[in-house]
Amino acid sequence: MITELASQEKVIGVKQSRKAIREGRAKRVYLACDADPAITDPVARQCEALGIPVEGAHTMAQLGHACRITVGASVVAVL
Repeated sequence: MITELASQEKVIGVKQSRKAIREGRAKRVYLACDADPAITDPVARQCEALGIPVEGAHTMAQLGHACRITVGASVVAVL
């Protein structure tokens, strides 16, 4: 599933992802397993409340690489 990040329309980062979730544009959310839970837990709760699937098996480096950025990503939302 992480391969979809290279080709799908997405937003990267906590603020942009939370906005996409709030606006109903997010179809799936990826949370890095090694990110600070203080950052990812509120996003996970928001997704759970809205019924958005969450994937949490990848590291920040893996998510960043899949999104073709040079830094890690703690949250990525596929639109």
